Amino acid sequence: MSEAHDAVEVIIAKRDGAALTDSQIDWVVDAYTRGAVADEQMSALAMAVLLNGMDRHEISRWTAAMIASGERMDFSSLSRPTADKHSTGGVGDKITLPLAPLVAACGVAVPQLSGRGLGHTGGTLDKLESIPGWRAALSNDEMLAQLESVGAVICAAGDGLAPADKKLYALRDVTGTVEAIPLIASSIMSKKIAEGTGALVLDVKVGTGAFMKDLDRARELAGTMVGLGTDAGVHTVALLTDMSTPLGRTAGNAIEVAESVEVLAGGGPADVVELTLALAREMLAGAGREDVDPADRLADGSAMDAWQAMVRAQGGDPDAPLPTAREQHVVTAPSDGVLTRLDAMAVGLAAWRLGAGRARKEDPVQAGAGVVWHARPGDAVTARAPLFTLLTDDADRFDRALASLDGGYDIAPPGTSYTPDPLVIDRIA
Repeated sequence: MSEAHDAVEVIIAKRDGAALTDSQIDWVVDAYTRGAVADEQMSALAMAVLLNGMDRHEISRWTAAMIASGERMDFSSLSRPTADKHSTGGVGDKITLPLAPLVAACGVAVPQLSGRGLGHTGGTLDKLESIPGWRAALSNDEMLAQLESVGAVICAAGDGLAPADKKLYALRDVTGTVEAIPLIASSIMSKKIAEGTGALVLDVKVGTGAFMKDLDRARELAGTMVGLGTDAGVHTVALLTDMSTPLGRTAGNAIEVAESVEVLAGGGPADVVELTLALAREMLAGAGREDVDPADRLADGSAMDAWQAMVRAQGGDPDAPLPTAREQHVVTAPSDGVLTRLDAMAVGLAAWRLGAGRARKEDPVQAGAGVVWHARPGDAVTARAPLFTLLTDDADRFDRALASLDGGYDIAPPGTSYTPDPLVIDRIA
């Protein structure tokens, strides 16, 4: 077949700083998905986008072209409104696990398509797969039925949603173009818009353990994604949240599930509860249910009921014991004092090196591996008392994990005052 455009012409246009036309964008995304544009050509275009950027219309059109490469889901048959959340990824970020059933308990359906961990950031599906019997792969019909009966589903995205993104994401990963904000934003939002949710809340992490280390860049990414959602008719809000300190007290898989269940039982770490409630309130507002206070649903046990129903619906046993690691190593505090810094990247790398994460997407993960920290910034610590517990099935991994933690925390003299940074830094709507 004769092609409407030529790949070199599109590359040169963006290389020279021009805005791509709608026709060029539609063609190049479709042609790349079909294989008519080669990987080396698309990598050259991705680099040109990284260096020269895209305007709001270009990014919106690029996102629409990515969506058009696959199917769109439709939840209009459900008896309740829908809302979803996307996090850009962090350390100890188990928020999806308590959040989805909590929002479902408030009368809003949550179609949460989640991913697996890569590098130092944990994957929601990896965490849930530590529950005996739980399965991530659902058909669209199974997903729809579960949303109607339970109100929440957390599962893997099918191959039908934005296949152009799957191909382009893998290419960006090996060509140094991951950081291009137009491509990050269109990657995330093409899948979320194709998913068909009515309202979307974005948790854009910023800090040492986040993909975005810089507040201005995080704000730019959040604003770009909110614009894309708004242009597509999806009620979209973003919260910028701190990821310099890891969330909660655990980073791993099964240990994060256990911590999530504590939150659903009305307990759990204060920061995890705070962020879960903040995101839940945004999701409920976007779905028109501001009349419900999610804190009440944590207190009355209905969020826990929704969690158990959600896990059972996907073949899991919510009452089964979670896997535990075969080996553990305790790191003690070197002195009395106050913990004033706990670096999220240091903890994330340690958990990854213990086996909780993967370096390549085909690598297996250990369900029981991870890091537990026994103090958070602001807490008093005592010399020789436990500061971290490292968990793994393979004791040979301890040395590299300990090297990750070296220099990853500060202990100030006893009595030092500590003022925490706010967890929610900004809201972009």
